[in-house]
Amino acid sequence: MHHPTVPGWLLMMSCLATGAYCLLRMRRCRGAAREAAGGEALMGFGMAAMAVPAAVLTLPSWHWAVYAAVFGAAGARALWTLRGGGHHHPLHHLVSCLAMVYMAAAMSGPSAAGHTAHLSGAPAGPPLLTAALLLYFAGYALYAGTRLVPVRATGAEAAAVVPAAAGWGGGPEVAVACRLSMSLAMLAMLLPL
Repeated sequence: MHHPTVPGWLLMMSCLATGAYCLLRMRRCRGAAREAAGGEALMGFGMAAMAVPAAVLTLPSWHWAVYAAVFGAAGARALWTLRGGGHHHPLHHLVSCLAMVYMAAAMSGPSAAGHTAHLSGAPAGPPLLTAALLLYFAGYALYAGTRLVPVRATGAEAAAVVPAAAGWGGGPEVAVACRLSMSLAMLAMLLPL
């Protein structure tokens, strides 16, 4: 999934920063929120590794199998978490992990022809699956974006508003911004397929 140099660096740095923030957020959370932050940190670091420009680092041919194995295991974990019901976020983690496995498999195939296959214009994966994943992540980015839009509270609601937690990034909106950032990065990584 290695991108051309400048966009690759920007994508990598964005994913790396998101992964680092989620890792720090994981230390402050408990329960399901901690698991979600851990999954998001893994996703951010994995996407950053996939976005490293090929001109900077040439990885061995089997590195895509490692991506597929790691994100396959993370997807299995998300599937296991889903069986308990409740929150919808493990479903998003499952779709994200499956998208990462799909990208790793598409870029490792014989039609991929190395790191520059995404620039050749030839599709590396099934167009219908790629389109479905693009629609999902575009929809999720819009959903996360609408959750960042401030809504002004009136009357009794305004009195019940509690100020955001003190410290850097203490509010839940930063976690939503991280999800938005990773959804946009996933779109950027899926588009070349």
